[in-house]
Amino acid sequence: MKETIRQRTLNAANYILEKRATLREAAKIFGIGKSTLHTDLTKRLPRYDAALYRKVTALLQYNHETRHLRGGESTRKKYLQLSVDRSKKK
Repeated sequence: MKETIRQRTLNAANYILEKRATLREAAKIFGIGKSTLHTDLTKRLPRYDAALYRKVTALLQYNHETRHLRGGESTRKKYLQLSVDRSKKK
């Protein structure tokens, strides 16, 4: 069991770095909750690989600082799509 958790943690950390993914995106890919993934990356990863932990936390901090921008972009796209859909119905 512990080896499974260790492997999941390392795989998720590498995925996040490779894809520059958010916690939610990675959690969906690995089929686990975002809270579980957050625990893996913040509490377990330092014990397994300290260098990887530093890289992942830097990316997570960046994602945290820019999430309001991603949210605004999503809202803009949503309403743009709604206006396109309305114009097609006319």
